Amino acid sequence: TYAPKLILLDISDINCIRDVAREILNCYGCVDILINNASMKVKGAVQSISLELDKKIMDANYFGPITLTKAILPNMISRRTGQIVLINSIQGKIGIPFRAAYAASKHAAVGFFDCLRAEMEEFDISVSTVNPTFICSYHHQPAPGNWEASTWK
Repeated sequence: TYAPKLILLDISDINCIRDVAREILNCYGCVDILINNASMKVKGAVQSISLELDKKIMDANYFGPITLTKAILPNMISRRTGQIVLINSIQGKIGIPFRAAYAASKHAAVGFFDCLRAEMEEFDISVSTVNPTFICSYHHQPAPGNWEASTWK
């Protein structure tokens, strides 16, 4: 049995993810189950959301989980065992108004993990996606009209 260890990770900071994964593997030797459950979203009209914020949403919801998964995956493949779970969103299957960046990032994640599932079958690594309906999450609402600061984490 291992004592719990708290390792902080900003999933939208792609540059630090590999280092965190290495720290986890150095500490425990392996990861049996990887649950990708981080997310960031914004509500606003497409023309009101900056490309910079679109990229932040994509980093947190798509590039973050796949970067962490790719960092852990070689260890799972070498052991020929493991389970990878993506907690995604129903918006990864359907798009709704005022959630374009979020829905796009969730669609991309579903596509990636669906492909990964097929590729990992030969290594006995299970890949699952969970797409719950709307959930309540932390929300920061700024002054009206400031879409940039209206994010959920």
